[in-house]
Amino acid sequence: MSRVYLSVPHMGGNEERYVREAFASNWLSTVGPNLDAFERAFAERLGRPAVALASGTAAMHLGLRLLGVGPGDEVLVSDLTFVASVNPIRYLGAEPVFVDSDEDTWMMSPALLAEALEDRAGRGRRPRAVIVVHLYGQSADMDPILDVCRRHDVPVLEDAAEALGTLYKGKPVGALGEVGVFSFNGNKIITTTGGGVLVAQRQDWVEKARFWSTQARDPGPAYHHTEMGYNYRMSNVLAGIGRGQLEVLDERVRQRRAVAFRYRDAFADLPGITLMPQAPYGLHTNWLSCFLVDPDRFGATRDDVLRALEARDIEARPLWKPMHLQPLYAGCARQGGEVAERLYERGMCLPSSSSLSPDVQDVVIETIRSVSRRESRSRGALQP
Repeated sequence: MSRVYLSVPHMGGNEERYVREAFASNWLSTVGPNLDAFERAFAERLGRPAVALASGTAAMHLGLRLLGVGPGDEVLVSDLTFVASVNPIRYLGAEPVFVDSDEDTWMMSPALLAEALEDRAGRGRRPRAVIVVHLYGQSADMDPILDVCRRHDVPVLEDAAEALGTLYKGKPVGALGEVGVFSFNGNKIITTTGGGVLVAQRQDWVEKARFWSTQARDPGPAYHHTEMGYNYRMSNVLAGIGRGQLEVLDERVRQRRAVAFRYRDAFADLPGITLMPQAPYGLHTNWLSCFLVDPDRFGATRDDVLRALEARDIEARPLWKPMHLQPLYAGCARQGGEVAERLYERGMCLPSSSSLSPDVQDVVIETIRSVSRRESRSRGALQP
């Protein structure tokens, strides 16, 4: 069996046709029919205007700039996340404040967010923004988060890089706060090989982000610039891949969920290994199939499981390492952090590709079962 990867691209069929059209028509730069069509289709899906960019990180950077984040500001952000959720805060000279997870969902804790906002209000230091990360394809509990942010007049940026297709009370995540950002890296639920999208409540904000993303060149024949810009626009070629991928998004969501639930059912008789909670308020895409391992009940640690999988050339990884544990962000303010630490110490992500075959998934399942104390003892009892 060749190496099994954590999450790989899965083409739907029309991607190549759209890319061929880009080559045939010579629309190979950051303008063209694929780009226009991809942005329209994405905007229809989210119910908000959209601009396609070179990466989710670029979208995050521009989104924070739209919200007025600048030097000396504080931005509250989920502690349990990938570093790309946080780095753009520093791009703009601001400082992150990390907010711990809710144990029942793994998402940002609304209660701890409220405490952090109340504390800063009492000191006359209102944060410039809150970044809520929808982690591994699950939505944060947005109603209480949005309510407390409105009370303190703090805008919300939704990091939905891992959560395209996720719903919160029937509404798409990324379209609930003032700004939403998405990623299309090769490991995401759909991909453009590399790229992102920014959506916003206001059309003028999206137009401003589009302007900044093409080096902020002012209208007219001259190369005239009055604002700082960036080379952040998606190409028409990659947008063709995105068009085809967006057409199969719902199917990919069904496939990812099926992979996660097949793992869950296969481990149902084993103590100490549990699927990431499925919050009752929304549709969790299970972009990655994430499990917690209780070493006392399972009979082995999370790292024992990861080593056993790697020995069979199967890629699996720990959950994101909390930001407050990163040397890059040592000393940053935080609200809590203990939950994120516990999740990181015991959590793992298993191969989750929408194209993962049942036979290959069976090898992953068998390998994990072989590590558990109950399964190992059962096998030992059968030996002559």
